[in-house]
Amino acid sequence: MTIIVVICFFLLLFMAVPISLVLGITTILYFFIVGNTALLPSTPMRLYSGLDNFGLLAIPLFMLAGELMNGGGITTRLVKFARVLIGHVRGGLAYVTVIANMFLASILGSANAQAAMMSKVMVPEMEKEGYDREFSSALTLASSIVAPIIPPSMIFIIYGTLSGTSIGGLFMAGIIPGIMYGIGFISLIAFLGYKYNFKKSTRASGKEMMTSFLSVLPALLVPFIIIFGILSGAFTATESAAVASAVAFIVGMIFYKELKWKKIPGILVNTVTSTATVTFLIAMANIFGWMIAFEQIPQAIVTQMTSLSSNPFVFLLLVNILLLLLGAVLDGIAALIILVPVFMPLITAFHIDPIHFGVIICINLTIGLLTPPVGTGLFIVSSIAEVRFERLVRATLPFLVMGIFILFIITYWEGAVMWIPNKLGL
Repeated sequence: MTIIVVICFFLLLFMAVPISLVLGITTILYFFIVGNTALLPSTPMRLYSGLDNFGLLAIPLFMLAGELMNGGGITTRLVKFARVLIGHVRGGLAYVTVIANMFLASILGSANAQAAMMSKVMVPEMEKEGYDREFSSALTLASSIVAPIIPPSMIFIIYGTLSGTSIGGLFMAGIIPGIMYGIGFISLIAFLGYKYNFKKSTRASGKEMMTSFLSVLPALLVPFIIIFGILSGAFTATESAAVASAVAFIVGMIFYKELKWKKIPGILVNTVTSTATVTFLIAMANIFGWMIAFEQIPQAIVTQMTSLSSNPFVFLLLVNILLLLLGAVLDGIAALIILVPVFMPLITAFHIDPIHFGVIICINLTIGLLTPPVGTGLFIVSSIAEVRFERLVRATLPFLVMGIFILFIITYWEGAVMWIPNKLGL
């Protein structure tokens, strides 16, 4: 009976049915196939309970903050500041793309949203400077994977909610890995710049640098307030999202005067639409997880993996391989919601810190944005930058290799991830 449910799941997936509907339909089919229709009346309550969590309130608030910052001209100033700062060195515009993505990661927290926005901004600019369109698109996409690592991070919020792990601790744990990814991609650009003789941009004057710095200061308030507020204990990660939205509104409306009242309805509609998409997926994944628990699949996997090896290093290697493969065919958030209940008993059995494991699993699934056939980031950038999908996949390969290399460093160097949370006692 169970094999029929599995076949239905993958059949719906390959028919390009939205993953949220795949999860819901598969669960309902399971109830009918195994004859557990008595569970159907409890399903609406399960859907609700999947969303009845205070931590999830941070998702719409951070999305609102990102929309307000886009509408208020904050993101464009961050990109401009990065360009003034290092745009004059060889391959400067490529470095700007990485640095700007790191700035924006502290605002958006969504790799897909960041890839879409930066593709519109940076790919045409890099093409004007003589960069290859495929390389520009691949760099923009690869750089966007730091968005779910540097706080705030929507994927960390979901993992923290599902696992009962400190969201503030996850936010702090993502800082050093995010910087490592930035350094890794910058090193790769330096090598490619030397190999292909990238061009230099005009050096900005001291006055232009100072003007740009003063202009971007209000924009930097948002990530500063989020991190400082959590570190100081002034507010929780969820409360910091509300504060960030308020600050983004004030900066865009009063300081930059680009956030007009006529933009507010559109900003709210975008926020509600994005939030509804994510929360609907979480609700459906909750009943899917209910089905998995009913079949005792997590217990079976725990038994199987512990029988393979009792070494946590081997376990983490197997987890990375599994997640990289799953990330190529499943949406990252959906995979996270499905897998966390499965993995939590395992990391307890192997004595792995849940914060460290959260960073590993979130980076793994974010790398899935770069991997065919279902890497959503590839489809987004391919469409916006008007690059053929297969050419973009080929151009992305060096960044994918670098991303996986850094992933394994983070996996086996726990101190790099846990240094800040341990110092803060999170």
